[in-house]
Amino acid sequence: MRHWLYIVLLILPLLAHARQDSIHYTPDTTTSEAKYRYYFDLTKKPDAIKSVWLGAILPGAGQIYNGSYWKLPLVYGAFMGCGYAIAWNHGRYSSYKSAYLELYYDNEAGTVTEDPSKSYIAVLPDGYTLERVGGVNTWMNTLKNRQNTYRRYRDYSIIACILVYALSLIDAYVDAQLFDYDISPDLSLHAEPQIYLDMQHQQSTELKLAIRF
Repeated sequence: MRHWLYIVLLILPLLAHARQDSIHYTPDTTTSEAKYRYYFDLTKKPDAIKSVWLGAILPGAGQIYNGSYWKLPLVYGAFMGCGYAIAWNHGRYSSYKSAYLELYYDNEAGTVTEDPSKSYIAVLPDGYTLERVGGVNTWMNTLKNRQNTYRRYRDYSIIACILVYALSLIDAYVDAQLFDYDISPDLSLHAEPQIYLDMQHQQSTELKLAIRF
């Protein structure tokens, strides 16, 4: 975790330099909006390809480059969750794998014991013995099944981490492309007179109301 922090601190100045050409300073700082623009007015559309490359080097860097700082907790929260899932499932997988192999070799050599120092005894539920869980063969099958289960969960967690990484790049690209896209509502009501001509070519005057959106 400390190494990642050093990397982030090293790359932040590079991001600031990469975005320098997009920052426009205004002299007016009399209002809160003007003060915000004075420091963070990103008036130039960011380069979508550059945002993807930055995000590929350091996850979340693309969001920083685009100015979407509020997305950083989501990106890093997702990565931390996936990292925790990978570590936890890998730890359980390693424990059951070691227990299974040790029980297998002890069973082949006829040296199975209830010694607490044995890994296959250490992973037994509290208060249980080999006999209580169904014997050596039953416990060996249980250890093998749990080993496969946690290995599968670990692999799923790795796939989830890859998906989060890919989604962060896609988000950076789309966010840069839609940087100047206007999503503000443009609703307006127009009232104007017009002449209506019916099927018998008779004219009538009416008032036209049009809602534009």
